[in-house]
Amino acid sequence: MGIHYDYKSTRGAKAMEKQAKREKKLAEKKAKREAKQGPLKTKEDKSIPLDQVITLDHLTNPEKK
Repeated sequence: MGIHYDYKSTRGAKAMEKQAKREKKLAEKKAKREAKQGPLKTKEDKSIPLDQVITLDHLTNPEKK
């Protein structure tokens, strides 16, 4: 009967341990993947400044960056 008595009283702690273990494992995988790929490249900012009016030319001209 002892195993049934302890189940409800310890399941919160066990769930937290499982979650911590899962997060630790995911963090290790992410670190390993980033080390393998190298640092991430930064993307260029292609947004239009707020002080400019958006025109059809901004949207359709492929030459303009």
